[in-house]
Amino acid sequence: MKLFNTIIRTVPEHLGASQPSRYPYDPSNVWPETKDFELVMLRDAAFELGGGGKSSVSFTCVTTDPALVPRDEILVYGGDLGHLRENTAYARIALIQVADIESDDEDDTEQAFRAIQSIDFVKYHVFPRGYMMRTSSESHREQVRISKEAVRQGISFRTVGNTFIRRYKSDPNVLAVKLIFVTAQDADFKALQADAKAAKDITLTLSKILEGMPTDCGSCNLKPICDEVEGMKELHFGKESHTTE
Repeated sequence: MKLFNTIIRTVPEHLGASQPSRYPYDPSNVWPETKDFELVMLRDAAFELGGGGKSSVSFTCVTTDPALVPRDEILVYGGDLGHLRENTAYARIALIQVADIESDDEDDTEQAFRAIQSIDFVKYHVFPRGYMMRTSSESHREQVRISKEAVRQGISFRTVGNTFIRRYKSDPNVLAVKLIFVTAQDADFKALQADAKAAKDITLTLSKILEGMPTDCGSCNLKPICDEVEGMKELHFGKESHTTE
């Protein structure tokens, strides 16, 4: 799975100049979850990540290259939740090492698409207490409202990150997770938004391939993505060969 490797390599360039706080994954130090989506009223909120017109970005990239995501860890660029006092720009980026996806029953394209979708959908099933997330796959935004009570109880990106990673690693395809939280003021959120769009375009292209994208590259409006993304053409024409055999 090389489709997202270029994005993964460029992400560090967009996170600002400060050194991140770095934490190894600790499944014994997770933030508690609720059973379902928790409504945090504005009057009960300490602040919002990505609220009040601030930038907000979230996306997921997967790879089979262990050099790109060698271990489970949480990186925090900028202020942690206990230090924030007002709405701030925010990004959450999940870089995930997955196992090689092979099957005797289905082609690699469908397996890749299903694995990516399954991993990305994790964000809809994580409910940290006092941490109300609102996501938009179309605009690549993830806005979070943090309750005053959660701040008083010591919520942090470290504990929330452990909760996310525990959920990601319930998927047998997931081998390692690098979870990045960004509130640094010098982070390039416009570039991160472009990274998010590129990741979305890759997933969309996989979906189009499964639907029967034409193999006449000159007539295909997704040709620029295939040209730029390592491994995309191989998946495309591999799918075509599979369906014509």
